[in-house]
Amino acid sequence: MSNAIEAITWAQDHIRILDQTKLPEKEVYLECTTLEDIAGAINRLSIRGAPAIGITAAMGVAFLAGRISTSSQKEFIAKVGKISAHLLGTRPTAVNLHWALERMAAVLDQSTEATIAERQELLKQEALRIHADDISINRRMGEHGQDLLPQDGVVITVCNTGSLATGGHGTALGVVRSAVAKGKNIFVAACETRPLLQGARLTSWELKHDGIPFELITDSMAANYMKCKGADAVIAGADRVAANGDAANKIGTYSLAVLANAHGIPFYIAAPLSTIDRSVACGRDIPIEERAADEITIMGERRIAPADVTVWNPAFDVAPAELIAGLITERGVIRPPYTENIAALFT
Repeated sequence: MSNAIEAITWAQDHIRILDQTKLPEKEVYLECTTLEDIAGAINRLSIRGAPAIGITAAMGVAFLAGRISTSSQKEFIAKVGKISAHLLGTRPTAVNLHWALERMAAVLDQSTEATIAERQELLKQEALRIHADDISINRRMGEHGQDLLPQDGVVITVCNTGSLATGGHGTALGVVRSAVAKGKNIFVAACETRPLLQGARLTSWELKHDGIPFELITDSMAANYMKCKGADAVIAGADRVAANGDAANKIGTYSLAVLANAHGIPFYIAAPLSTIDRSVACGRDIPIEERAADEITIMGERRIAPADVTVWNPAFDVAPAELIAGLITERGVIRPPYTENIAALFT
């Protein structure tokens, strides 16, 4: 395979982000140095995917905290708190964002005897650890998930769940990468994923980058693909998994879960344990982000719908637990009953 893709990197004087809004036409890197730079990159999806958002937020807090100039511990903590609060509001559905910011807050809570300079360094090291841990977690997840795939198989994916959406390797796409690394012959059918085409733009780019065979299909072709060509698995990522196993992911995932069930194809969610939110009982309680109408009515610079048309644009939907054959995590594959088996992993 080619060199690893790095969607986010800590540089000496900036946070370096691969601008995914420019892919696949251009490989452009943003040099983020301000809170507006980092929050803006998350908001406009220059960086996206629940794990990558969490890493970006952690790096943002650490980087910006390192630029705070004050001799007052109280002022330092207040300013870091404002940075975290601002970043927390960027993407409400992705629970990894909250999880990563809580880890950064814990660093401050546990370093009351440290100087400001020492706290700045501790924050930086925690952000780098979150990044490194995510790559390790993805690889362990991939190892568990690839056991579910045959030697020769077809996997249907939605959105982008690879290195671009994580610290590296990927969640659902990481399962495919791990299977290929084991010598398995895996073919991917990548759904385009309207309205922002993360499957067409990003997953296709990653699969080409790694030399993994695939074909691109529109979202509305998925049912016919299952009927005419078949598949061995549908694997999606998640932005939040409820305590009962319901999983919120990019809009269109629910449709794939229903279709997979109708065609007898196992539907899996690949997500780290940090994506499981046990404070949320079920999918109905997961906050679903709604985005701007222009994402549907405009493609590129061309309007494709009448002006002032009414639009409903939820960024995510929820696949109910009863349609999910297994949750692929770094601790193994969780099977039903999810409420009991998820709880057991956290005891």
